[in-house]
Amino acid sequence: MPDLPYSIAADRNKEPILAVLRQLLGASGTALEIASGTGQHAAFFASVLEGWDWQPTEADPQLLPAIALRVAQAGLANVRPPLLLDVMAPHWPSASAPFPHRFDAVYCANMLHISPWSTCAALMSGAARHLVEGGELVTYGPYFEEGCAAAPSNLAFDASLRARDPAWGIRRVSDVSAQAQRAGLVLLERHAMPANNLLLVFRKGARTLLNRAASSQHEAPSGAEPANGAPR
Repeated sequence: MPDLPYSIAADRNKEPILAVLRQLLGASGTALEIASGTGQHAAFFASVLEGWDWQPTEADPQLLPAIALRVAQAGLANVRPPLLLDVMAPHWPSASAPFPHRFDAVYCANMLHISPWSTCAALMSGAARHLVEGGELVTYGPYFEEGCAAAPSNLAFDASLRARDPAWGIRRVSDVSAQAQRAGLVLLERHAMPANNLLLVFRKGARTLLNRAASSQHEAPSGAEPANGAPR
């Protein structure tokens, strides 16, 4: 049996993320995951959130067989075959084979800081196209916030990312929120997570709730700091 790609960070953060998803998601629905990577989150969340149909996607075609094998080994009937999807594409997953329906939730972890800024606008517009009215986009990863001192580990991590690729880097919550609003999504919730990460919840068609979103953005971050440059 071949060894599957494995992310220590994905294994470490799955439980804190699940705790928020349990509060956020209903008993059943359909979820689209962007940038599924190793497929660890897809397999874990689908195994616990049994009423949810999970659609993993990945831009790297070499990772698709590993995601499919991980799901098969877990015996999960509520995870669909992984699809090749480039978030920058104007049609998801492709013009010739569009999704047949909209999703109740879109989930994306640890993508925005390791891709060009243009992927943020693409993620927001794509999520808005493919979410049902009132559906939610959930993003997880490191962010900078105005009015909150940045953790030294996040500053070091940001510097290391930009040294690898000048187009990469930790994004500001205010910038991400502005992109979301242009696409018709509103930042509703901000959850401080371990290792100085944040989980952000955006809702489609929630413009009347802007005041709640604004107040939730200013909670003080918490969580232990990882070693400089450590996986998130």
